[in-house]
Amino acid sequence: MEKLTDRLHQYWLLARFDKPIGIFILLWPTLWALWIAGDGKPDWLVLFVFASGVVLMRAAGCVINDYADRDFDPHVDRTKLRPIAAGKVSPKEALLVFAVLCSASFGLVSLMNWYTIALSFIGAFLAASYPFMKRYTHLPQAYLGAAFGFAVPMAFAAQTNSIPLVGWILYLAVLLWALVYDTMYAMVDIDDDLKIGVKSTAILFGKRVREITAGLQLVILGLLISVGLMRQLAWPYYAGLLVATGLGIYQQILIFHFHKPDCFKAFLNNNWFGLAVFAGLLAAYAI
Repeated sequence: MEKLTDRLHQYWLLARFDKPIGIFILLWPTLWALWIAGDGKPDWLVLFVFASGVVLMRAAGCVINDYADRDFDPHVDRTKLRPIAAGKVSPKEALLVFAVLCSASFGLVSLMNWYTIALSFIGAFLAASYPFMKRYTHLPQAYLGAAFGFAVPMAFAAQTNSIPLVGWILYLAVLLWALVYDTMYAMVDIDDDLKIGVKSTAILFGKRVREITAGLQLVILGLLISVGLMRQLAWPYYAGLLVATGLGIYQQILIFHFHKPDCFKAFLNNNWFGLAVFAGLLAAYAI
């Protein structure tokens, strides 16, 4: 029994259920999409399926990421104690956990319409292939955005059986947002990544990383304003965007000196960015 408990604990750590920040950052844009697609009243079954799916697929993403990075993680201070890197979970075990999590996610999505089910295969491919991109391109953060944001078109498909233009604009905003916050995250590992040959936008942008991420944040806000105008959302939505703008400025202050702990704080602060937008949406639909 003690051995089983230890195995389950290691799998829990492997899926990073002990670090829920990734769940929240994935959940906020999913909720944005569900509320917009449902005009403030998303279907409760769709909401349950997508919220649960976020938890499961984020966990699956963490597992396949650590499997893909099993030869790199032991050489990086921040990741050397992760279960696979530390030898506490075998690569075969990790693949089994990944398969179980994906199967559970597919069981949930099978409750949706056929359009959503078909899109789920694209989403699963993006999530499973993302961890390998850092070997081949300096833009794995953009690929991460495509994977993480794919819940947005899926949410519209589940809620309305279609993906209108506003859904694709929101998807682009989420993709760019993930690119920004994961670049901030990559700034923490930039020295180790250079040493072991892993690519990232933090390396690609170099000393221009602050200007480029700031410019992308302005584009994201512009896209989110466009979403509000297209859906004729009430003023609280724009108040939420104003708060999100303030948080974006704060993140730029944090990364200004390239101080790694502050770059990590900037990444974590994006949870509040996502919450601010969602709070504005809730209030807009409530009045």
